[in-house]
Amino acid sequence: MTRPRPLVPTPDRADSVGVVGEFGVIARVLARSGTAALADVGPGDDAAVLRTPDGRVVACTDVLVEGRHFRRDWSSGADVGHKAAAANLADIAAMGAVPTALLVGLACPADTPATWLEEVADGLAAECAPFGAAVVGGDTVASAPGSAAVVLSVTALGDLGGRAPVTRGGARPGDVVAVAGRLGWSACGLAVLRRGFASPIAAVTAHRRPIPPYAAGPAAADAGATAMCDTSDGLLADAGHLAADSGVVVELDRDALTRAFLDPPGPLQQVAAALGGDPMLWVLTGGEDHALVATFPADAALPAGWQVVGRVGAGGPAVRVDGRPAADVAADLGAEGTGHVHFG
Repeated sequence: MTRPRPLVPTPDRADSVGVVGEFGVIARVLARSGTAALADVGPGDDAAVLRTPDGRVVACTDVLVEGRHFRRDWSSGADVGHKAAAANLADIAAMGAVPTALLVGLACPADTPATWLEEVADGLAAECAPFGAAVVGGDTVASAPGSAAVVLSVTALGDLGGRAPVTRGGARPGDVVAVAGRLGWSACGLAVLRRGFASPIAAVTAHRRPIPPYAAGPAAADAGATAMCDTSDGLLADAGHLAADSGVVVELDRDALTRAFLDPPGPLQQVAAALGGDPMLWVLTGGEDHALVATFPADAALPAGWQVVGRVGAGGPAVRVDGRPAADVAADLGAEGTGHVHFG
């Protein structure tokens, strides 16, 4: 494994945003942003104009702060663009919708390399392209004096295609709990990076560029999913949102989780063995894989890619693993909580 480069590389001042200027940066970024299939008016005007075939718009926003959500010695600009888009596009999928466009707000120091921002634009565009989506507008500002951090605020828009939105509040006792995507990989990669290594092993790559199961969201809606959520903060934490909004108990089965995410043994077990931990910690509490967790009627035919990992019970709200409170299970594994806490 190789050691990471310095946190903020020495900038080429001739290429910095302070020299290139706001409109120069915007022009360079927009040249790499692609075109949204549903945009009548794209970026460059006072506002974009999008067609809405469904008649409704699904919208969500995430903010990524350098040093909190990414580091420039751990991730390239393209990695950050992919990750920023994925965090939002997964939320659109979790409603049962298909992404249509992104709006991006950027705050950065004046010495930020303009080429790095071009890389971010490349990552955003590449993550959006499979849906015919693209960045259609946004804003750029200088960071507060003395601040060296880059801040990205991304708003995603989506279309339901005639489906009813799948919220967090529809789970019912007797439903099955299922997950699409993978769990624990991003947290495993983060653990490796925190130890001072940056080799592009699979888990590190997964942390830099998560792979959400976008198509699984609309497929789940079509299959009759009763509730759904993106697992950005960890399975236990986000299952807790379903439990709270639905007023139910989410009962997770550890053996089913092991079969789904740790069988056959792979990178998670290898890294956990090297670090002296239990990979189930990452499966249960690790965030930023952006898998989807959903509940379905017991007799529903689950779409491809969905794996049953538990059931919904009456009472609550609560999350349990093999009948034990989620917080107790997480504590036994060495976690301080059930998932990511934004102000913790």
